[in-house]
Amino acid sequence: MPKRILQGVVTSDKNEQTITVLVERRFKHPLLQKTVRKTKKYRAHDADNKFKVGDTVRIEECAPISKTKRWTVVVEA
Repeated sequence: MPKRILQGVVTSDKNEQTITVLVERRFKHPLLQKTVRKTKKYRAHDADNKFKVGDTVRIEECAPISKTKRWTVVVEA
């Protein structure tokens, strides 16, 4: 099964080797047919600490690295 790749914006880089990425998805409401925006935060592994707040990045699913980290940074988008 292929690994999911998501794109989002870095909202926090305060932790060592970890960034928090805000991913937004848009979809049409089934009844009202209005476009709805939903956001979710993911914690991703950043081994080199090179990404800063405001950067747009792509993250990929991986095996669990810690209690909360299940994503790793692929490249800057």
